[in-house]
Amino acid sequence: MSAFSAYLVKRMGYIGVTLLLISLIIFAITQLLPGNAAVMILGKQATEESIAAIEQQLGLNRAWYVQYFDWLVGFVTGDWGISFSNRQEVAKLIFPRLVRSAQLAAITSILVTVTAIPLGVLAAIKQDSIWDLLASAGGYVGVSLPEFVIGTAFIALFTGPVFQILPYGGYEPLSSGVVTWAKHLILPSVTLSIILTAHVMRLTRSEVVEVLRKDYVRSARLKGLSETKVISRHALRNGLLPTITLLTLNVGYLLGSIVVVEEVFTFPGLGRLLVRSIQARDLPVIQVTVMLLAIVYAFSNLTADVLYTYLDPRIEYGEEE
Repeated sequence: MSAFSAYLVKRMGYIGVTLLLISLIIFAITQLLPGNAAVMILGKQATEESIAAIEQQLGLNRAWYVQYFDWLVGFVTGDWGISFSNRQEVAKLIFPRLVRSAQLAAITSILVTVTAIPLGVLAAIKQDSIWDLLASAGGYVGVSLPEFVIGTAFIALFTGPVFQILPYGGYEPLSSGVVTWAKHLILPSVTLSIILTAHVMRLTRSEVVEVLRKDYVRSARLKGLSETKVISRHALRNGLLPTITLLTLNVGYLLGSIVVVEEVFTFPGLGRLLVRSIQARDLPVIQVTVMLLAIVYAFSNLTADVLYTYLDPRIEYGEEE
């Protein structure tokens, strides 16, 4: 077995154990939520007999470890159960919203990549210039403003009486037209990208500045290489390694932010579904949604580690077996 294969097997084992523990924590927390799921379904005027019947039907009166084992087996096999609140299959509720949230996350990641890296590199190359000062100031402002403040300001500015050029919120599929689809994604994706752009830009600037001070960069300049080649071959190749890793790790931050932004813009994605499910104490939907988010985060971390090691040959997976 190669070193890379052994590394992947080891990391997959860690991920499996981590996700198992997370599933147990998720199940425990949902059991501790205030209120009774049967009462949520039937209403506060429900009789004790009807509540007991619903608990029997849904298996809520069984021991917690029996409920957990059945839920875990169902999650692994794709049998995610029925939503308590609307009696639909959980999978049919989640997948359309997962696709919408994935679209939002993908557009946000593209925006961050095409804006943060060039701005960070420009600020590093033009250190102490007006471009550097503007980038630094913008970075500080970006990391200081929470998403709900940015989103509310965008709603007031671009959907209110000032401009009225974009829809307030919601979502339209691609089948409605690319322009209509894009209009509903612009404000939430830009809101999500501002803080991430600020973080990535600041990291890119600091890493490229540090690389430009290295001896091998000075040697490249002394050899007569043009500044463009020095930057592209040496500064960017080494300075952007932490940035690329951060972009991958930002998936975790993005997942948390999506919950807030989707609620602000009434975007029918996975985050808004999670909020509504918590309010309704819809246990099957809560458990599956949080578990899916944990899986995405775990594999984004694995991707970041593998990508960093691939891009930096100095890091080795270990001795081959």
